[in-house]
Amino acid sequence: MTYFDEVTEAAEFLRVRLGGLSPRVGIVLGSGLGAAAEAVEGAVTVPYREIPHFPQSTVEGHPGRIVAGRLGGAAVAVMQGRVHFYEGYTPLEVTFPMRVLGTLGVRAVVLTNAAGGIAEGYRVGQLVLLADHINMMGWNPLNGPNEARFGFGPGAGLRFFDMTEAYSKALRRLAHEAAAEEGFTLGEGVYLATPGPSFETPAEIRAFRALGATLVGMSTVPETLVARHMGMEVLGLSCVTNLAAGLGAAKLSHEEVNETGRQVEQRLASLLRRLAAKMAAQVEAEA
Repeated sequence: MTYFDEVTEAAEFLRVRLGGLSPRVGIVLGSGLGAAAEAVEGAVTVPYREIPHFPQSTVEGHPGRIVAGRLGGAAVAVMQGRVHFYEGYTPLEVTFPMRVLGTLGVRAVVLTNAAGGIAEGYRVGQLVLLADHINMMGWNPLNGPNEARFGFGPGAGLRFFDMTEAYSKALRRLAHEAAAEEGFTLGEGVYLATPGPSFETPAEIRAFRALGATLVGMSTVPETLVARHMGMEVLGLSCVTNLAAGLGAAKLSHEEVNETGRQVEQRLASLLRRLAAKMAAQVEAEA
């Protein structure tokens, strides 16, 4: 069975489990940010372990299940946790869930993550939209034979595709609107991805700042690459769960990341409820 066949089988399995629900908006929840899944109404919950060929999350703060239903009235598929390269998965396995969401019919996706804050002035617990990214993982999930059948829409599925607007300007405008309706503002930044699992050194953080990065983490970029290859619109959203190495007095730990996530996940859930409805309306208008 080919990789394409495995993705197709997983998507068909989910389509049956979801009944008549056809989500066009997908949401991936990062470390400690799982509360948004609890806000889904009429939820159908499918553990990753039940989905054919689906990779299993092994990291604390990533429950490992898809929660589908209505969020803000919009049909959504929420991934409560993701898998990472540092867990021992291959690039194809890391991005398998994103391939499945696209094949299921998702056309716009929100990728959330817990990130270290590099820019001066960032506060722990702050939510920041991604305007761009820098891939320092040392690999690209699209290496190898190109599978054009994964693409949908003009320009999708190409071997060489444009990444000028990796993170949709239109979706960022909707996110700013939703945040304003919730009574707060969102900044925008540049996310730099490393392979992990160790946190970065102070010297690395100084180098990343010189490159123009304002946030650092160990995910999101591979998913963005695959989503854009398929033709999905992407909105990236980081929660600053700690100040990066050398910028604060505390030692970095995954416990701190999860604790900060828990402190802001209700605000994130409220934002995503508003945003899902706006994104769904835009997707339908463009269909």
